[in-house]
Amino acid sequence: MAQNPTDLRYTNDHEWARKEGDLVRVGITTHAVEALGDITLVDVAAAGTKLAAHARFGDIESVKAVSELFAPLAGEIVERNAALESAPETVNSDAYGAGWMAVIRPANMADFDALLDAAAYETLLGTL
Repeated sequence: MAQNPTDLRYTNDHEWARKEGDLVRVGITTHAVEALGDITLVDVAAAGTKLAAHARFGDIESVKAVSELFAPLAGEIVERNAALESAPETVNSDAYGAGWMAVIRPANMADFDALLDAAAYETLLGTL
């Protein structure tokens, strides 16, 4: 099992969130990447899209499956990773870096602190 970065927060749906000032960068975990296999398409909602917590904000396709992406917290997408349109495989090689999906301006930054920390996410993975 891959070590999950301790500076991130996580969801039960295997998304990660990184606080960057008053914004939150979001992607999927290496656990999700390993389950999906080779990523072939990433489709993320446009900037300006308002999201409820746990709402679908896009889709990710692999050679194995199509999966929905879920917002870890309520807010508005302010940026999406356009580089993934032409190079979705970046998610496979750098899930916690260049493979990020979207940047969200949270409706309430306190929601970030309610997400799973790395230890709690590791515990979740141990129950799967």
